[in-house]
Amino acid sequence: MEIKQKFGKNLKRLRLEKGMSQESLALTADLDRTYIPSIEKGLRNVSITVVEKLALALNANISEFFKD
Repeated sequence: MEIKQKFGKNLKRLRLEKGMSQESLALTADLDRTYIPSIEKGLRNVSITVVEKLALALNANISEFFKD
């Protein structure tokens, strides 16, 4: 599995565990709401800044995004 797909899969898992919609995550992370679905599908190369925003919004450790 590519790193982008692994990241997206883990992002979706963490988001659902927190009971958040894609839209609420986007608002909390100060990202465009259309950005989250493309990340979760593994279509986007996200910057380290976006990784940090997502981790803070989900109250998660950055390493959680890269677990197998």
